[in-house]
Amino acid sequence: MAALGDSGLKCTREALTDALNVPVSTLHRQILKLMLDRLEMMRTQIEEIDKLLSTELKSNEPAIQRLAEVRGLGPQSAMQIVAEVGADLKTFRSAAEFASWIGTCPGSGISAELNKNDTSPKGNIFLRRLLMQAAMAAVKTKGSIFEVKFRQLLPKGYKQAAWAIAHKLSRVIWKILHEAVDYIELGPSRNLKAANDRIRRMCKELTRLGFKVQNSNAGTGDWLVSIHSRFRP
Repeated sequence: MAALGDSGLKCTREALTDALNVPVSTLHRQILKLMLDRLEMMRTQIEEIDKLLSTELKSNEPAIQRLAEVRGLGPQSAMQIVAEVGADLKTFRSAAEFASWIGTCPGSGISAELNKNDTSPKGNIFLRRLLMQAAMAAVKTKGSIFEVKFRQLLPKGYKQAAWAIAHKLSRVIWKILHEAVDYIELGPSRNLKAANDRIRRMCKELTRLGFKVQNSNAGTGDWLVSIHSRFRP
């Protein structure tokens, strides 16, 4: 059982083995069963919510697809962003205004895009957390502009560099949604195989979320993806 422990557990294998080496009563088994049932119920509810979102956001599929191309985001994060702020961001007149609303906009405690204040700024907590998670994923994407920028800023501090990437992501999101433009990767050139692998992963994720994905011209180096929701009202 100790071998099945999650790698994120903050304890040694020996400590986990010692904690598990105790008699398990009938009451303990019943409590564990209730916890597992609750976990399964939460998983089912998350899947149902994903289906409802895919149906509700059917008219916003082009915006979701453009956002999903951004390194660090993907289809599910793109759906959550569009569900939160809409598909055109007409409410926000500039990228700086949008970043300020989220809480990633540089303030008096930030210089050269680096946050020198550990206090979390006011803003949309949900999107701020989502962008920080996306920033962590973006900087791990080999060959992306976010990885390059993160490495340049890393000597100033890990948290500060990550915050700067989250700020850049918020500005990219505003640009894509407000001006209805496609994402263009400006990092080091990536080979065709790596690009196609990413597209395949995205198509698989979109299918899991309830979209019917069809690609054409596969194998020619050009991918044309047609997305249609399979969930009808």
